[in-house]
Amino acid sequence: MENNTKTTTTTTTSAPSSSTVSRTVVLVLRVLTFVFLLIALIVIVLTKETSEDSDGESEIKFNDIHAYRYMISTIVIGFAFNLLQIALSIFTLVSGSRVLNGDGGYLFDFFGDKIMSYFLLSGSAAGFGASEDLHRFFKAAELPLNSFFGKANASASLLLFGFITTAIASIFTSFALPKKA
Repeated sequence: MENNTKTTTTTTTSAPSSSTVSRTVVLVLRVLTFVFLLIALIVIVLTKETSEDSDGESEIKFNDIHAYRYMISTIVIGFAFNLLQIALSIFTLVSGSRVLNGDGGYLFDFFGDKIMSYFLLSGSAAGFGASEDLHRFFKAAELPLNSFFGKANASASLLLFGFITTAIASIFTSFALPKKA
């Protein structure tokens, strides 16, 4: 007698869990925020303009204006927080476990993203406000500094995009919060 048994192998592909997709989306948003903040920092630090007035030639830089200094501080603090969050997100994706276990890790992500997003928004608003007011003032004094204020507005715009991506990330981190009855 022959043994005619056929072995069938069924291969099923499982879709990634919603928590894995959510973690990946948050990581992508954090990388986008990193890129926006890096470019914003480079643009504002390299922004300077030389103009001639009645006293001779003068140079204006970002650190001459307090609102731009505040904008840079929000960029740097947001940059540091974002680097920490990227490292934690990569660790979570690779290892499958969180560095900060329990409810504390989820609360840190949620409240950190909320606070940081509004902090970035305040820096962007300070940059836009200073650019508009000072541009109007220098235009009235017939000192053309369009390039300077254009670059400062570009940096503030990138900081605004950083706010948007961080705010969206905070929405995703709110989904991970433990449900309390």
